[in-house]
Amino acid sequence: MIETDIIIIGAGPTGLFAVFEAGLLKLKCHLIDYLPQPGGQLAEIYPKKPIYDIPGFPSILAGELIDNLMRQSRPFEPGFTLGERAESIIKTEDDQFLVTTDRGTIHKAPNVMIAGGLGCFAPRKPELINLEKFEDCGVEYIIKDPELYRDKKVVIAGGGDSALDWSIFLTDVASHVTLVHRRTQFRGALDSVEKVENLSKTDKLDLITEAQVTRLDGDTNLSSIQVTQKNKEVISIKADHFIPLFGLSPKLGPIKDWGLDLGKEAILVNTKDYQTNVPGIFAIGDINQYEGKLKLILCGFHEATLAVQSCYKRIFPEKKLVLKYTTVMGDPSIK
Repeated sequence: MIETDIIIIGAGPTGLFAVFEAGLLKLKCHLIDYLPQPGGQLAEIYPKKPIYDIPGFPSILAGELIDNLMRQSRPFEPGFTLGERAESIIKTEDDQFLVTTDRGTIHKAPNVMIAGGLGCFAPRKPELINLEKFEDCGVEYIIKDPELYRDKKVVIAGGGDSALDWSIFLTDVASHVTLVHRRTQFRGALDSVEKVENLSKTDKLDLITEAQVTRLDGDTNLSSIQVTQKNKEVISIKADHFIPLFGLSPKLGPIKDWGLDLGKEAILVNTKDYQTNVPGIFAIGDINQYEGKLKLILCGFHEATLAVQSCYKRIFPEKKLVLKYTTVMGDPSIK
């Protein structure tokens, strides 16, 4: 049995930052994640995606952010159970929690912090007759290595941040980028929308709105794409790669059986310390839901900080917790 102060389910950016905040309070953490390495979606799906809303970093690659968070948490020696999924949570008579994985590994702690991001997820696929034929032969739903698209013709479909950000990024990699969106309005950051619109005035990017990709063509590999516009006009575009970025379809998996109050595919929490309806179980990051929730990494960092404070009070109810700035505490890597 693995015993610790806080069991963190999910080793993405929010979970990793919780380790740092807990370490400042001399609390030990152990993280469980079904992926084989820490970092969550940022490491597994978007390692080369630039992120623009991390304070102090005008732009940072997702994989680089994870590397930094790992270095930041390393002095506090967190434990990891990787490649295993948290299956059950049982509360014991002594007010502890037992978290058991699908491989039978048992963890024990007075606090559980669920930082599972979107839970289990799968990409939302467009309804195209021969889509599966070209999967891994020109159709990708996740961009792991941008170098795959070096000097290639790329068509991206979607209207959110991922579609906008990758369209911008790949203009410096691909020979040509085409962004197809079924509406004229985008759901992404205004700054990204403006950048795409400006790029569309150059020869680096074509922007086609009020349109949808309706057909894929090619022999063994993808060679062209058919786009149908709102006015029924059909355009044929040469393409080496088609990347539909319509988001992820989240599934809570075993979490739905843990006796927690759930909203729409997320865990309901209060905004005092992001605790669930079960005292001692917290939910931070994209996995939680409350009025005004924003699914941003920096919001997850804030939630982790407050949740850790309450974890400390649960372990040491008789002690008065006084907030100390790290500038006063000194280098946290020095024990």
